[in-house]
Amino acid sequence: MALLSTSLAYGLYFAILRRAGAANLMLVTLMIPPFAIGLGVLLLGEGLTANAGIGFVVIGLGFVVTDGRLLSGRHRVLRPRRGGNNG
Repeated sequence: MALLSTSLAYGLYFAILRRAGAANLMLVTLMIPPFAIGLGVLLLGEGLTANAGIGFVVIGLGFVVTDGRLLSGRHRVLRPRRGGNNG
């Protein structure tokens, strides 16, 4: 079961890497704390503190600044790269 889960996770990881690029893929790690806190609030009845809310806003602003599409007014559509691994 662990082998199947691990191979599925790596398959998804490299598919996203090919499609979105390394910089966008690494931004996913910033989504872990909001999801963990949100699941704790929804499923375990934990409280949502003001510090957590401020952290969510800071992470969201970081996404906006890093991505740049919202600030520039341009929107791009991610498409798979063609022609192998030559980028």
